[in-house]
Parts: sequence; C-alpha cells; structure tokens
Amino acid sequence: MPVPVTVNHVSIIHSILLGIVQGATEFLPVSSTAHMRVLPALLHWSDPGTAFSAVVQLGPIFAIIYYFRTTIGAYFAGMGRSIQQKKLFPEGDKEAMLGWFVAFGTVPLVIAGLALEHKVDHQYRNLYLVGGALILLGLILAVAEKIGKRNRPMTDLKLGESIIIGISQAFALVPGASRSGCTITSGMFLGLTREDAADFSFLLSIPAITLAGLYKLAKVAKAPGVGHELPSYLIGSAVAGILAYIVIKLFLDFLKDESHTTWPFIWYRVALGIALICLAHFHVIHASDIPVQGGTTKAQSVQVRAAPSIDAVFQPEKLA
Repeated sequence: MPVPVTVNHVSIIHSILLGIVQGATEFLPVSSTAHMRVLPALLHWSDPGTAFSAVVQLGPIFAIIYYFRTTIGAYFAGMGRSIQQKKLFPEGDKEAMLGWFVAFGTVPLVIAGLALEHKVDHQYRNLYLVGGALILLGLILAVAEKIGKRNRPMTDLKLGESIIIGISQAFALVPGASRSGCTITSGMFLGLTREDAADFSFLLSIPAITLAGLYKLAKVAKAPGVGHELPSYLIGSAVAGILAYIVIKLFLDFLKDESHTTWPFIWYRVALGIALICLAHFHVIHASDIPVQGGTTKAQSVQVRAAPSIDAVFQPEKLA
C-alpha cells in the first residue's frame, strides 16, 4: 500500500525548533523519531507532514557524510581495489573489508524498510509502542554495558558480525528503538569498544539514511505544493545539519574516554519511555497519529484546541 505524502505548512520558528530536535537526537542512542513524534503533539502543533520529515533529514545526512568524508573515500577506494583484483576481501586491505561490511550490513535494513514502510510511517508510531521501545532497548543497552568485553577494534569484525549489526539496525525501524542505539548495542555485545561500536554504527548509518532520504525525497518532489513550503523546510534542514555535525563530534569524543559510558543515555531512554506512556495513558497527548483523509491524523482530528502561536508556547498562561 503506497504511503501518502503530506505537504503541510511549517512556520520558520517551528522549522528551526524541529531542526534543533532532529539534529540533536539523530545520531545519539535516544531515538530522533520519538522526539520528532512527541514535540508537535505535546505543544499542540499541527503535524509537520512527511514532506518536512524527508527534507529536514537531509541536513544530518550531509553532516555525517562530511564528517566521515575521508573514511568514506578510503572505503570506496578499497572496494575499487577489490573489484580490480576480483577478490571481495583482499588480504590485508582493511578499507576494502570494512567498506564491503558496511554495504552488506545495510541490506537487512533496505529489505525490512521496503516491506514495512507503511507500518513504520503509521501503525508503529503509537506512543505506547514508542515508549516501550525506548525502555526495552535502553535495558538491552544496559546489559551490553554490563557484559560486553569492549576489547575489540572494528577492524577485527567478521562479515557475519557486520551482518548481525546490520540486522539490529533493521529493528530501529520501530520508532523509539534508535538506529544508533541498536547498532552500538550490538557492537558492544560483539566485544567492540564503545568508540569503535559508535564509529561502525555511524558508518553503517550512512548508506541507510542516504538511501532512505533519497527515496523519500523522490516521492516528495512529485507532491503538489512542496515548492511553496520548501524555504521553511530547508531552514530546518540546515539547522539540523549543523547541530548533527556538532553532536557527532562531541559524542565520539565523549566515547574515546573509556571511563565514559552510555549509562546517561540509558537512564534518559527509560525515563522518556515511562513519561511517554504516562502522557498517553492520561490523555495528555494522543497515543496514535494514524493519518485520516486530508493529511491530518486521528489524533489531530479530535483535538479542539488550535495550534498556539510561538508566544503562547513560551507563555503557558496563554494556553489556558
């Protein structure tokens, strides 16, 4: 079943704020999807729409490609050498090996993403599921922290292990799971150091988010009205990209110190998951946002309060 493209108006202020959230959370093990799902609902903003979501993700895509540009170039060169030699993994060529590992590790996500596209964009966005995924994957990351040996570099990975990490990336299609959370956890279970688990996680994410971004962008480009909203969308994308680059650098620098753990992110995930479930249970925000006709959502169709102005957001008494 084809997934409809919704082109909704997003003010520049909302675009900037959503860009900040997207950029700050895209590469941390806390689930950017969960945050982007909740913020508009919590502040009673209208749904930014799938077109905005596709465009705003371009910023983080450019950010991670630029950050790892040297490594990406080395991997492509290594893969080129392996093709010339007609040998998939030339002996001693770590760049070729890791380049192919990233390529093969991306396959599970591509297959799962195409098969589950409609459910991922709609049914899986239920807040109870999002909150549960945040908590469950947080607890699994805690186990990885406890039992992972963390004594292997990513150059020590085997093909089968890279595919295992790739399969874990496919579980991140469930909002709340977090792509980096799933892959870093898998890497730590396989004995990688935290830094190398994060490095391989980020490198593995590049083809995944790039292919997903191009796929969504191709659909959005055909949607009527997108040109009118594009300037606002691109502002959010630029903000997301700049912040994502900063976060990537800070996060990897943080993990270089072995005394630094992922426990702050674990506690944050569990607390956020519990908060989302409580917000949904007490009807502070609606648990489901499955689209109905007109590009809105079931949640929005029953809301009687209009989206507040930006002044009202920062002056809560105006929301009364």
